Amino acid sequence: MKHKTLKHSGNKQWKYLIMSVCSIVTFLLVWEVCTDVLHLTTPTTLPSPVRVFSTFIDKFTNTKPDGATLQVHTLESMKVALSGYFIGVVIGVPLGIAMAWFKPVDYFVTPLFDLLRPVPGIAWLPVMIVLFGIGLLSKAMVIFLSAFIACVINSYSGIKNTKPVHLWVGQTFGASNLQLLFKIAIPTALPMIFTGLKVALGASWNALIAAELLAATKGLGFMINQARGIYRPDVILVGMIAVGITGAILGAVIDALQKVFIKRRR
Repeated sequence: MKHKTLKHSGNKQWKYLIMSVCSIVTFLLVWEVCTDVLHLTTPTTLPSPVRVFSTFIDKFTNTKPDGATLQVHTLESMKVALSGYFIGVVIGVPLGIAMAWFKPVDYFVTPLFDLLRPVPGIAWLPVMIVLFGIGLLSKAMVIFLSAFIACVINSYSGIKNTKPVHLWVGQTFGASNLQLLFKIAIPTALPMIFTGLKVALGASWNALIAAELLAATKGLGFMINQARGIYRPDVILVGMIAVGITGAILGAVIDALQKVFIKRRR
């Protein structure tokens, strides 16, 4: 029975992979036909996938038109994004857990948090530029706020969704309040916490690109903005592809960590 289940799961994964590849190939074929075959657009409006791929490869060694190669821009963006993201996670997850578990913390923090929550992270950029200039710190603080809010919300919700019967069983066996938190509530909330980490990562990445469009000297957002100014849509699309690929890789890392932690919990 177990062998059949594994076989069915494997078949499902292969079907998903084949459908995903077919979807991407179909999209690229339609794009190629519209640009290089039917010439519905001009290269300065929408370049063909062949030209975008050529520019993508060339950008690994060519510093034009923005003064740096693709990997330099990507590493710069990752450095800024991950610095703000990790600070947001380190502060946001414990704070969300504390707010959900300890009522005094909830009563004290929630009013201020409810005021900050509706404000998008990128809206803080002018304030951060005034305080810290246009360097790494100002962008990292914007990313921190974006990640922090998502981490707090999901950690809070995860702890609050702990089933009362599980806590009651723990109390019956004499568990203390902290034991209930670390042995029952937090392990139960792990799926929601990791969902918050993924949401926070997406919010951080979006905030970073927006921040680099406005105030940066390197990074993928800066590269896209420079290409926009000189009408290089192929470079713009290369930047967008790099953003997507990097975000997908970082998301896959979090998924892998989630599987490890959930498996260990079980």
